[in-house]
Amino acid sequence: MPAGHGLRSRTRDLFSRPFRKKGYIPLSTYLKTYHIGDYVDIKVNGAVHKGMPHKFYHGRTGRVWNVTKRAIGVEVNKQVGNRIIRKRIHVRVEHVQPSRCTEDFKLRKKKNDQLKAEAKARGEIISTKRQPEGPKPGFMVEGATLETVTPIPYDVVNDLKGGY
Repeated sequence: MPAGHGLRSRTRDLFSRPFRKKGYIPLSTYLKTYHIGDYVDIKVNGAVHKGMPHKFYHGRTGRVWNVTKRAIGVEVNKQVGNRIIRKRIHVRVEHVQPSRCTEDFKLRKKKNDQLKAEAKARGEIISTKRQPEGPKPGFMVEGATLETVTPIPYDVVNDLKGGY
């Protein structure tokens, strides 16, 4: 019998609940607030069948474009052939979690603002642009002794006899 091509085919392990994470869904899942423009990760919860996205979107990061009572509209990029399409899907809150993809950017932005404020107080102008790591500084090797190595001449007759 050939393999099926249904909506949830090949999701036996993909949608299964993690080890020691089975059972009831924590209330914090439902109490999180999402705003339009937030980045979210789509992570399917196999225990909730309603509002479940297609297996393609599992593990994808998208941007919130709509917030309803129980679901969130997420805009995800999908490659179809030679083009990338922005797909808008509605996913229930159980299958969504806030993304940490912009965490480093926000921290860097906060740090740069602080550095700029300190520089302004001192009356200086600083650049907060990231610079590529340059080459390592050169150094002199000290205490090294030179050893001259001379090759041993190859003897064909001795080699044929098997002795050295």
